[in-house]
Amino acid sequence: MSDSTAKFDLEEKMEKAVDFLKKEFMGIRTGRAHPGLVSDIKVDYYGAPTPIKQLATVSVPEGRTLLIAPFDKTALKDVEKGILASDLGVTPQNDGQVIRLNLPELTGDRRKELTKMVNKLSEEARIAVRNLRRDCNDFYKKKETAGEISEDQLRDFLDDVQKITDRYIDKIDVAMKEKEEEILTKF
Repeated sequence: MSDSTAKFDLEEKMEKAVDFLKKEFMGIRTGRAHPGLVSDIKVDYYGAPTPIKQLATVSVPEGRTLLIAPFDKTALKDVEKGILASDLGVTPQNDGQVIRLNLPELTGDRRKELTKMVNKLSEEARIAVRNLRRDCNDFYKKKETAGEISEDQLRDFLDDVQKITDRYIDKIDVAMKEKEEEILTKF
């Protein structure tokens, strides 16, 4: 693996860590309805755990209401069970055709819990990015030990890796602040 390939791989993996964090954030309720809240909830559909997004259309007809219309009406009860089993904390209303989820206003305590969850997920993403930095640094240190690069080159590579790491940690912090603001804002 060349030196530039190692940095490219590092950036690609760090970008995936940030993307994963943002996807996790989509599943955190903020008081406003968003299809991402339910899209990854697993439903037991003919014995196979299937995400709702593969079984139904999820729309937002009003600010705090989600409408879930299964493609197969026989899956309605299964979707309802999946939502009840999830940690969403909302009781679905099944009218035989679609499922409605009315999201209640978040309490102050619930907002604090969600903020803590956002901070925990953000810290996990930071740890993932730091682990990637460590792996890349080890790669360059081994090359220096093997005599493939000089000490000065090693220092330059380690500086570059640190700059890349700082950039992705900043992206995580920005995403965290945006999600916290979204949670703490009342609609």
